[in-house]
Amino acid sequence: QVQLVESGGGLVQSGGSLRLSCAASGRSFSNYAVGWFRQAPVEEREFVAAIGRNGEGIYYSHSAQGRFTISRDNSKNTVYLQMNNLRPEDTAVYFCAGGTAVAGREDLYDYWGQGTQVTVSS
Repeated sequence: QVQLVESGGGLVQSGGSLRLSCAASGRSFSNYAVGWFRQAPVEEREFVAAIGRNGEGIYYSHSAQGRFTISRDNSKNTVYLQMNNLRPEDTAVYFCAGGTAVAGREDLYDYWGQGTQVTVSS
């Protein structure tokens, strides 16, 4: 089992930045790819970014490309999502998930955190 806990969400103005963290405990974290997903009110959950076990194979959604950066520090069992130039449409609950493949499909992830709220005001 892997337990994931997200942090770093909050309220920010349009154009601002936030860094989300996904802290893992349990089985060896470096065995898992990690993805970030988000879900806005009355919307389906959507893929944001993913990173391979050792930081390779980084993959972004179109909306995240160029503004968000995913990274990981396996010595700290933590994955980060640096979000710059935030827009009101980025407002959502952000989830991290652990799985065996770097993928945009949420059904390929086995472990999920509870999420952290990001709100971007205009």
